[in-house]
Formats: sequence, structure tokens, C-alpha cells
Amino acid sequence: MRFLVLGEFTDTGPREATLELALAAARLAGDPLACAVLHLGETADPGWRLPVPLVTVTHPALARFEAGLFARVLAACVGTLDPDAVLASATTTGRAVLPAAAALLRCGLTADCTDLALDPEAGGLLQIRPAFGGSVVATIASSVRPRMATVRPRSFPCPAGWLATGSVRRLTLPADVFDPRGVVVTQSAACARAEEEVADFAGLETAEVVIAGGRGLRRAAGFDLLRTLAARLGGRVAASRGAVEAGWIGHEHQVGLSGRVVSPRLYVAVGISGAVQHLAGMRTAGTVVAINRDPRAPIMQAADLALVGDAWELVPRILERLERAGRFP
Repeated sequence: MRFLVLGEFTDTGPREATLELALAAARLAGDPLACAVLHLGETADPGWRLPVPLVTVTHPALARFEAGLFARVLAACVGTLDPDAVLASATTTGRAVLPAAAALLRCGLTADCTDLALDPEAGGLLQIRPAFGGSVVATIASSVRPRMATVRPRSFPCPAGWLATGSVRRLTLPADVFDPRGVVVTQSAACARAEEEVADFAGLETAEVVIAGGRGLRRAAGFDLLRTLAARLGGRVAASRGAVEAGWIGHEHQVGLSGRVVSPRLYVAVGISGAVQHLAGMRTAGTVVAINRDPRAPIMQAADLALVGDAWELVPRILERLERAGRFP
């Protein structure tokens, strides 16, 4: 097996981040049947549609998420399936389970990748991620199998029209793998905080419309203007690294190599110059609209529609046009 993806599921099927990673693994492998998505839970639905085969492990102990237990089960699955690489989304689940599993397997882990590739000579997985605060992009190769990596959601496109394999394999593991002894139980309050954090981050990473602001806004109050525009368009507010470092908005809103990766249908960049690190965080966006006083700013070259002018003049005019068009509630 080339790639094993740690899957995340809801009652209705795999999460979008899991589908995205499964499709990326299939493209890298050149054969969907050389990959698999792993489901861990109390029960599984054989009708779930996936672009690669599904491997499922079911046990009553897996009804509730416990990072230590899930890591031990994942390590046991890796020992049985022997994949070249193990991938997970860089979500709260993936970030908790994969490092612990890597420690059990005595292998390395590259966290928060923004891209994956294959070594043209050796054929091994190349893990690409920002380093030194996003100032450089590192390509990491490991000689130890399995290679393990977490990948930021929305780093790859998730095209429609893929074909489901329909293949399901139920894996049986020794009973002692599910022994609860040694598993640290997460307190409910901590779980609630983690869920709130995931919901907030996922809201930005899965938003269809993102309104992002940069230093060109000149002051924190500019984000109040962007929040109004985002509310009218049903979107989320994001920011450049410069705006975050200025203290105008929290880091959880930062888009770029050292922040979050987004792939909305509409991305509006207001007062953002368009540094390489920022462009990498929204490179898969559909339509890009840029508002900037500098017509030579890099973001203007990357935009489908470039508006030259001051954000404090143009954004209110856009809001006015939306109101006349009946886009206000």
C-alpha cells in the first residue's frame, strides 16, 4: 500500500478534508487502489462513498475519541497494512493522533504540510511545509518508513465527479490493542473548547466567501468594515500576516504559509500587498478580487479583478451597491 489516510467521518460520511486528502493520495500514487482511508469507530457504514478503498476498524472502545487509544489502534493498523506513508488532516484529531502514533512506530512526522510530492528519483514522499515563520518553504524527505505527515485542510483542490471504489475491508486487531489502561481521558471542558476552536477554524477554511484585510487598512477599525461586507456576502473574515502582527485581529484569521489555507469561490483581498507567503494560502481560490492603492502590488497581478483605490472609499461604495441590489437582509 502506498498511502493510508486517517479518515474523519460524520454520521453521513467522510468529511471534506478526508476526501481532499484521499484524492491527493490517489493522484500521487497513480492508482486509487494503492491507497486507503482508515475509519476508526464503534460502527461503520459500508455505504460511505470514497474515491479510494475504505479500511474500517470497529470496537466499542472507539465510540468516544481518545487520542492515545486512536494512536495505538492506528499504529497497529500500520503494522498490518504496511503503507509507505500515513497522512492525516491537520485538524485537532490529526494533530493529536499522528504524533502519538509516530512515537509508537519510532518514525518521523512532518506537521502542517501545505503540499506533497514524490521524489522523482527515489519515489518517496516529499513533504512540503513553511518554516521559520513562513519566510522559507522546506521540502522534507524521510528515509524511514512509514513517512507520516499532517496536511492543512484546503491545501489541495477537491474536484467533483470522482468515482467511488465501493471497496471495504474490515480489519480485525488483537483485543489488547483496545485496552483502555494507559489512555489519558480528556476532560469534557477541554473537549468543548477544542470543538469550539475547530468550528471557528473550519468556518474560515471551508468558507465559500473570504474577505481578507491587510496593512493597507491602516488601522484595526478597518476590520469592522470587512466584517460588514463579509456578513452581507455570507462569508468569513481573514487577514494577512502584517495585519495580525499589527495586533488588529487574531492569528486564527491569518491566511498564508504561517497561517491557514483557504479555497473559497470568492476571495476579496483588501489592502493586502500579496507577499508569496500570503498567496500560497489562497492559491486555490476561485475568483480573486483585490483592492489596493498600489496598482503594481503582487496581489493585483494575481487577481481576476483589480480595483485601484483606497479601501476606505471603495468598500463603502461596494456595500452601497449591494444594498441597492437587494443583498442586505
